[in-house]
Amino acid sequence: MTELTNKERMKILRHGMPEQEAELRNKNFTEVNFGYTAEMAIEEANRCIQCKKPLCVDGCPVRVKIPEFIMAIREGDFRKAGEILKQDNALPAVCGRVCPQEEQCEQVCVLTKKFTSVAVGNLERFAADWERENVGFNPPKLKDKTGKKVAIVGGGPAGLSCAGDLVQMGHEVTVFEALHDIGGVLIYGIPEFRLPKDIVKAEVTALEKMGVVFKTNYIIGRIETVDELFDNFDAVFIGVGAGLPYFMNIPGEHLNGVYSANEFLTRVNLMKAYDFPNNDTPMYDIKGRNAVVFGGGNTAMDGVRTAKRLGAKRALICYRRTEAEMPARVEEIKHAKEEGIEFHLLASPLEFKGDENGWLKSMKLQKMELGEPDASGRRRPVPIEGAIEEVDVDVAIVAIGNGSNPIINQTTPDLKVNKWGNILVDESTMKTNKKGVFAGGDIVTGGATVILAMGAGRVAASAIDEYLKNGSEW
Repeated sequence: MTELTNKERMKILRHGMPEQEAELRNKNFTEVNFGYTAEMAIEEANRCIQCKKPLCVDGCPVRVKIPEFIMAIREGDFRKAGEILKQDNALPAVCGRVCPQEEQCEQVCVLTKKFTSVAVGNLERFAADWERENVGFNPPKLKDKTGKKVAIVGGGPAGLSCAGDLVQMGHEVTVFEALHDIGGVLIYGIPEFRLPKDIVKAEVTALEKMGVVFKTNYIIGRIETVDELFDNFDAVFIGVGAGLPYFMNIPGEHLNGVYSANEFLTRVNLMKAYDFPNNDTPMYDIKGRNAVVFGGGNTAMDGVRTAKRLGAKRALICYRRTEAEMPARVEEIKHAKEEGIEFHLLASPLEFKGDENGWLKSMKLQKMELGEPDASGRRRPVPIEGAIEEVDVDVAIVAIGNGSNPIINQTTPDLKVNKWGNILVDESTMKTNKKGVFAGGDIVTGGATVILAMGAGRVAASAIDEYLKNGSEW
């Protein structure tokens, strides 16, 4: 086969992702996106011009060798592509699905100057899925055992990424998870239709086969403290996420039918409330009712699209700014619109109103307009005087962000945190002020993305390895 010139490569159109029809998928929990065929993947890989200075690698928080794995796909060596991915990414099938590639590796692709970027995320998903389906567990080479033991507190993206690197470095790794399944936000927060649980479990199983030990239903800070972990471990990584939901503190928020996004999505995803009574976690019946989700991020989109699938008559997003300011991924907003989600923009809730039995029945909304930018860089919403409306609603889901879980802070009083309860670290090493204790992910940054948490886990793993080998000064 004749090698294509770069000019010829640039003429190849980017392959979109095949997906379920909107009117079908908004009634089921099957994954929306189907993934590339082998032929599509090879043709998309042929769009990559193999830059001498690949900016895409710099744009990746875990620094995946993007040109190399894409070249392997181009050559039809899908197994090699999967092996290259696993060198830097413990969860490639997950990242291929939920990473905001459009804001990271794909955003800096040189093709964007005149064309569309290479579909790095779609190719990552293809290679990871192909390996899982055709090869099964393909272990990376592990270094000799060091005899050192590391405790990972939290089984979410940061903890799993850190564990994957440390076990390959030869350390003994144990992950302590408070819930009954490993995965953190991957398993309880992101819906099945966006990230199937079997995918997460396969990635976790791969880590287990590499030697990572998982202990579930184990709350550090209750069963034992961070300090007590040092009776059996040489270092500790804290990656407990930001799981304390924020509420809006408006009248009526106590009414039946008002959920935090955390509770709503955990019931549906981790505890399979959508399949009651086959799974014994009941949820207020949404079918035929009006459901509203407050917020404009990915969690809000997950919540409202889930409500739609549970049979809501109307499923609305209520957001106090415009769509341009929404932090959700463009793909998630697009999918939500296609699925029949209504967007109620420039509106802020004032009050929930209930019936005589304490059940939510309506909400009062304040219409807004945009003023000057605030600290986030987005234009601040300002109330329009006298512009208030009342809207019927039976179910309200609050998805306006999360704070840090206070258990670790309460039981480790000498661990330095900021005013929001986020653990303070040296960002170059993820070291805390406590010797032998490292931290990363949302417990450090506040709510962020899966891949940024994984990047922090990798940085911490490298620093932990250095600390265990050399006993470096704190």
